[in-house]
Amino acid sequence: MEKTIHRKLQINHTRNKQQDHTALMDEAVNNFRYEDCQNEYWNPEEFSLLYGTPLWEQSSQHQRIILNQLYWVAYYSQIVSAEIATIFFNQTSAAGLYAQEDFRLICDTLDLESAQERSHINAFRTIAKQVEQALFGELIFTYPMRGPFTETMVYADTNALKTWWKKIQLQYFGLISANNTFLACQYFTVRGVRTLNGKLVQHKLSNYYQKHPHSEAAPIPAKVSYYHFMDESFHFNSSTIISHDVITCLKPPNAYERLVANLGLLGCQRDHFHFSAAINGIFWYDPALYGKIYRVLRSRIFEMSDKDAKEMMRRCFTEESEGLQRSFSTHQEAMKSYQMYVEKLDYLWQHNRDMSLMGTNSISRYLATQKRAFQGFEHQEDLFLSHADTQSHREEWKSVV
Repeated sequence: MEKTIHRKLQINHTRNKQQDHTALMDEAVNNFRYEDCQNEYWNPEEFSLLYGTPLWEQSSQHQRIILNQLYWVAYYSQIVSAEIATIFFNQTSAAGLYAQEDFRLICDTLDLESAQERSHINAFRTIAKQVEQALFGELIFTYPMRGPFTETMVYADTNALKTWWKKIQLQYFGLISANNTFLACQYFTVRGVRTLNGKLVQHKLSNYYQKHPHSEAAPIPAKVSYYHFMDESFHFNSSTIISHDVITCLKPPNAYERLVANLGLLGCQRDHFHFSAAINGIFWYDPALYGKIYRVLRSRIFEMSDKDAKEMMRRCFTEESEGLQRSFSTHQEAMKSYQMYVEKLDYLWQHNRDMSLMGTNSISRYLATQKRAFQGFEHQEDLFLSHADTQSHREEWKSVV
């Protein structure tokens, strides 16, 4: 490994150890009590669930605070899924470097990052479960712990066959990357792209804590957002160094390695194809989210009837709004940043460098998709009564918490 590259890795690793926020995050979470911050915003106002939609416009100040807090819960539920996968693929990628000289520094870096990810996951789940139990008496966006081969995008355009095939692909990549140095390094191209989107949003979330007039009195979830962003900044740096610099020290990829690398990045484009009117900054497929939003609207927070809840959802998801415009703008910003991130990687197919698959989505396409999907949803039976209120469902969630 070249000295300049080794030096970059050394500086990043040393600074991450020096500024490790694990202890601060663990302390904050141990002190979290929802009643202490239940009447406060935890994010900038525009980072609220269904911000800029008809629901937001007609909500009371109390309801808006709840929507702001539910954004935090929903957003970090996605991050939990991503970080579970990251912990696993950090280790398989490290194994792919065992046969290389000077591999220890990279592996030490990944070990530190994985320990931080475990702290992040604990923090997000601890807070989210307490919030949802207090608000709803059950979990809505929070889910049982999952393995690393589960569909990473929590609310995706998928079905049983697609989910099975995705699991097979992830298992296969973990196996081959553990025995292939190029693919082990190239994993960090995908990790860098995925982290880059989070970095764009999380920087704004962390600013809410930094700009709080009394930072020590800031709500604990806002502190956790800041601590997480600081750790992830170093993770992004290591992704970039490994995928852009370390990879240049290897032999050029063969045809098979280029194929696998490009398929991985194409899969990332598919995962990030959609954008959501419900939650700006996470590229969820909104029809998969309908049931969750319905249950929020039927809860004691909004107390809507079945008819009113579905009508509100129709307006929020099938009509253009400020919230939808903001989410699309974030999607476009992410796509452009991805293009810049991968532009010098000469082994990529042109449509991966251009992010052309992501580029085919649009507001008009989104609205057409929602109108088709919502027609089937609105004619279902009362989901709240037939599903959420059943004793078996409640017992299932009690076992989670």
